[in-house]
Amino acid sequence: MSDTILDLLSRGDANAVAIGAPERISTTYDGLRAHAAQTVATLRDFGIGRNDRIAIVLPNGPEMASAFVSVAAGATTAPLNPAYRDEEFEFYLSDLNAKALIVADGDESPAVAVAKRLGITVLELSSQPTDTAGSFALVGDAAAAPSEDGDSKADDIALVLHTSGTTSRPKIVPLSHTNVCASARNISTTLSLVADDRCLNVMPLFHIHGLMGAVLSSLAAGASVHCPPGFNALRFFAWLEEVRPTWYTAVPTMHQAILSRAARNREIIEDSDLRLIRSSSASLPSQVMAELEEVFGVPVIESYGMTEAAHQMASNPLPPQARKPGSVGLPAGPEVAIFDESGAVQDQGTVGEVVIRGANVTHGYEANPEANATAFDDGWFRTGDQGYFDEDGYLTITGRLKEIINRGGEKISPLEVDEILMDHEAVAQAVTFALPHDKLGEDVAAAIVLRDGSSLTEKELRDFAAQRLAAFKVPRTIVFLEEIPKGATGKLQRIGLADKLGLTETSAAAQ
Repeated sequence: MSDTILDLLSRGDANAVAIGAPERISTTYDGLRAHAAQTVATLRDFGIGRNDRIAIVLPNGPEMASAFVSVAAGATTAPLNPAYRDEEFEFYLSDLNAKALIVADGDESPAVAVAKRLGITVLELSSQPTDTAGSFALVGDAAAAPSEDGDSKADDIALVLHTSGTTSRPKIVPLSHTNVCASARNISTTLSLVADDRCLNVMPLFHIHGLMGAVLSSLAAGASVHCPPGFNALRFFAWLEEVRPTWYTAVPTMHQAILSRAARNREIIEDSDLRLIRSSSASLPSQVMAELEEVFGVPVIESYGMTEAAHQMASNPLPPQARKPGSVGLPAGPEVAIFDESGAVQDQGTVGEVVIRGANVTHGYEANPEANATAFDDGWFRTGDQGYFDEDGYLTITGRLKEIINRGGEKISPLEVDEILMDHEAVAQAVTFALPHDKLGEDVAAAIVLRDGSSLTEKELRDFAAQRLAAFKVPRTIVFLEEIPKGATGKLQRIGLADKLGLTETSAAAQ
């Protein structure tokens, strides 16, 4: 059993491919292990020891994947979104108490100026297109006193990430080597990954989904992960043809973008080596799941993950076991239960808060006793998600507790409304959200993207929904958009959507 990332890397055969990228020479497991050892030695020369925090601001690609693994072998990684602005870097670098920042050689990211302002060491990562994918050198000012620390240990923190902070100040989630290795093994086991598997990673590598769901799960199986420069629906099928992956993992909006270009790439799809498609980090509409399976001819595995669990908590299984559209599947690693408001475990079929505990779950937020008192209960972590187990033990998520719409005391699950709206043949995407209302507190609104060439009026869609939803659940306000605003990882965000779209309490009251 792997307790550290270095232990986990020991599984791969010496000459097997570990990290690849389109149009690049791949790095073998022997090469990656040697590179990790060299990276740790370089960090020690810079005076960086175990559990020192290294912020990483790099574009997607094999160097980012390799930096995560190699730096974690001897310190703590803290990947940050390269698109952050000056003020955001100031917050995150200060909040993390970062000892160093890794950026690409010559990068003019505002993170560099912020780091220098805060007295944080800047290390420049240099690599060449002719180098093996993921290999790099680090250049910077050496510390006066090199660190003598050895490799990271199981209880050391491998990765720190912030929660999204949609409704509150972002919280720091520290994940130990034990946490991330347990999660990597859970995902690898769920997907029956073997050394011959090749993952095409299209997820951003500052996010837990890409880091764990694609990179570390592949390495835990001695398999390979191939890292193009970020998600691009226009280039996806060229990568599918060149890399010949056996699987990829993405958020639903990415799957939908891929589907929109599938018709003109049928020959590539028919000739592909895909054996499964994985979806996680947001609810996958059952209509999208069905279309993916029809187009690609492989099972679509919806999984349930979050940062505090080092990603995976539950997953639909591979065939011949059943995949249930609308469900996130069976517990897949940690123990999963349903609590009522008092913290009592609920019976099968009863809706309540999803709670988890296990080797992959963080021990608590950093320096946040108030949040820990709320989120952790007798060894259980309260996810903030509402759901229930069906008679077969499959978990269905009915929504985030913070996203449940309270319309004059009536509680409405946005996911339930989404599902109905998505059944209309003209609707490509639907996001239901709360709209402030002066008398009801909140009312139901929906943002809609139509399929190409389709037309639909607000009244027509409301009438369609009214045939299958109770009157109080039917959206009173429907806005049609070319594109629904997304977060940095491609997820659709309900909280704050009314403000982003310029919808106000006054307009709601006038309905």
